[in-house]
Amino acid sequence: MKNFNNFLAESKNTHMTHIEDLVLDGGVKGARQAILALRSMRDMLSGNAKAPMDITVKWDGAPALFAGEDPETGEFFVAKKGIFAKKKAIYRNHAEIDADTSGDLNKKLKLAYDYLKPLGIKGIIQGDFMFEKKDLKKEKINGESHITFHPNTIVYAVPTKSQIGKEISKAELGIVWHTTYSGGTLETMRAEFGKEIVPKLKKSSKVWMVDATLRDLSGTATLTAQDSLDISKKLSDAGKIFKKIASGALKEIEKNKELNLIINVYNNTKVREGQRISNTKSHATGLVMFVNNRYAKEIDKRSTQKGKDIQIQKRDELLDFFSKQNIKNLKLIFDLQNLIIDSKLIIINKLNKLSKIDTFVKTKNGFKVTGVEGFVAIDRLEGGAVKLVDRMEFSTNNFSKDIIKGWDNPG
Repeated sequence: MKNFNNFLAESKNTHMTHIEDLVLDGGVKGARQAILALRSMRDMLSGNAKAPMDITVKWDGAPALFAGEDPETGEFFVAKKGIFAKKKAIYRNHAEIDADTSGDLNKKLKLAYDYLKPLGIKGIIQGDFMFEKKDLKKEKINGESHITFHPNTIVYAVPTKSQIGKEISKAELGIVWHTTYSGGTLETMRAEFGKEIVPKLKKSSKVWMVDATLRDLSGTATLTAQDSLDISKKLSDAGKIFKKIASGALKEIEKNKELNLIINVYNNTKVREGQRISNTKSHATGLVMFVNNRYAKEIDKRSTQKGKDIQIQKRDELLDFFSKQNIKNLKLIFDLQNLIIDSKLIIINKLNKLSKIDTFVKTKNGFKVTGVEGFVAIDRLEGGAVKLVDRMEFSTNNFSKDIIKGWDNPG
């Protein structure tokens, strides 16, 4: 059976596609890859892996952090996501951090510089900053004392007396590593996912570090026989629907940036509301009204008739896509996405049970159990990656005003 590849269009790990969005963003190839990826994961978690694959956990940390050696000078540095911008934001000392940052980010970058430099990092690695010492709290959850840290939406908790709890308590900062980079210059660097990073670094009690990769999954029968049958049925149905979608429609959505953006934004309005797209026919026809309303606002913003006419022309060019036949194609596309989501959720629910650290969200009434942010599936042969996130759960938590975030004032 074929394995999936080339999920990540960018050479740098600064953005990753949701598996169901490959249908929109990757066209015919993307839709096929999404189905193949889920088949590969099903086989791996059923103990019948045919293609080597790694799964990594997405941790809800901040900021994204890079550290390592400047490939041209060999000098140690830390960096944020601007590492790959034209004006590279890399910091070789405290003075450079002070010159470009302030506040909490400034402090975290200095801590990272001081405590990561002695670890002997070779090349460049990327991870998520999870906590510094002052972020750690002792809280009772279900009557038991836990060490918690809360970088963003998700609260991570471990029993205070556990081995992990003791290690975290001693640390000055916590990092989860997930990506390595290789290349002669920053411009030519290529990302590699799923590699073990921590075993290659010098140990330090001041830095709590883990790799994001879940090891030893291949050949582990995590899925039940019924789970495997359920996924197989959904993917079979997905394949049948895929064959009915006009390739021209998929190609147009992939290539037309404005059309692609509109459909993704439209779908995300449902995600933010915590709603699944249940009536795909109604959702498809509703896109026309969404386009009209979106451009009506843009037209109203323009003070000159010339400016208004430009927006009217853009709207009309976009509306040309929404023929009767393409409305049918859109319905099929949303049906296909739903089957991919259904299959993805079965896999996510199984992977969530493998976590060694409990995850919660914090409300005014206490802690509420939630899953991890998500997972990343990596083709070990091709190096491509795609993310699997329960968007109904995580995005609802992320946008909900009832959920206390890590950056919120406790009062």
